[in-house]
Amino acid sequence: MTSAPSPAARLSALLPDLSPLRSSADFRLLWIQGLVTYFGSFMALIALPLQIKELTGSPLAVGAMGAVELVPLVVFGLYGGALADSADRRKVILGTEAGLGLLALVLLVNAALPDPMLWPLYLVAGGVSALAGLQRPALDSLMARIVPHDQLTAAAALNSLRWQFGAITGPAVAGLVVAYAGHATAYTVTVVTFTASVLLCLRLAPAPPAPDSRKPSLRGIAEGARYAWSRPVLLGTYAVDLAAMFFAFPNTIFPFLADELDAEWSLGLMYAAGSVGSLVLGLTSGWTSRVRRHGLFVVFGAAAWGLAIAAAGWFSNVWPVLVCLAVAGAGDMLSGLGRSTIWNQTIPEELRGRLAGIEVLSYSVGPQLGQVRAGAMAGWTGTRSAIWSGGVACVASVALLTAALPKLLTYDSGTDEDAVRRRAAGESRPAGV
Repeated sequence: MTSAPSPAARLSALLPDLSPLRSSADFRLLWIQGLVTYFGSFMALIALPLQIKELTGSPLAVGAMGAVELVPLVVFGLYGGALADSADRRKVILGTEAGLGLLALVLLVNAALPDPMLWPLYLVAGGVSALAGLQRPALDSLMARIVPHDQLTAAAALNSLRWQFGAITGPAVAGLVVAYAGHATAYTVTVVTFTASVLLCLRLAPAPPAPDSRKPSLRGIAEGARYAWSRPVLLGTYAVDLAAMFFAFPNTIFPFLADELDAEWSLGLMYAAGSVGSLVLGLTSGWTSRVRRHGLFVVFGAAAWGLAIAAAGWFSNVWPVLVCLAVAGAGDMLSGLGRSTIWNQTIPEELRGRLAGIEVLSYSVGPQLGQVRAGAMAGWTGTRSAIWSGGVACVASVALLTAALPKLLTYDSGTDEDAVRRRAAGESRPAGV
């Protein structure tokens, strides 16, 4: 008769799976690099709009950053996907990281002027968006090459933990630094973190493209799009994420929600609550490494996100709202783990960059359009109804997409043909260990 697991064993099973950090030297380097650079990036992410607000006093001027950032992210994200399939991904990551550091230096120099100028802030915002679009496909497509196939879910969870650390600590510290030491100090921290990041990236092993790779082209991008369209499982991951973000991303109206709940003091907590929920799930993500049905993560995580957002719109007390937003963040992370694992387990090596470029579209366009939807609905029907109706629409759309693309729900990494083929080909054997 088998004895029940001890409390210590149960706790160990919940803690994050650290296998990728142990098995891959390059993953360790990228994880530490990301930990450093995300902190610095979030410092600038908060300091930049605060400086625009200080210089102009205009909400429209601050909101214009979104328009400046969106087009470069889309264009360079697609091109970056094609570039990641045709160039050494290490060089792409290193070059873009150095470029981001130089842009942070521009912010620092401008902030140090007696009268800081406005136009460099928009120029840097667009440049950062373009470089991020170039870099992300190279980073995402590199994971499957440096992490063993059966550790990809654990790697996604660890990467999410790293991001959440930056998302929580960066803005919190940035607010204090800007308030007490000024924008220049915040940008100095960002420059230092990017300098450290570049030094870490220099130690990465080369990641050359596949032997039959071609130069980036519109034809190559279209080839990636056709492949995604031919794979119902992949199509489902993109569609579910787009629907969830479009219908249930109400961040832009949080200031109005805080006012309605007579809790203006809670605005910062509203923005942080989702990251806290994601962090809690990440810290207890050990069990996810033992799951093979990652499509269930995508569907149930997106549905949980929608339900929690809908509930947040119903409550009239701020504390249940904050709890709901934290639950929504956990659901979003669960869905993200499923998407990342499916992509890395099934996409062929020669197409990974272009498919990561398409993922940049769903990652960026969904929230941007979602904020427009939330703002328009709030002006028409009221803030809370715009939030709960969006959550309900999210759940309904996820249900419809799941019915239309049933292969997403039945995906099993142990039996899926593409996953089995990738595993057998040994494409994700870690390098440099």
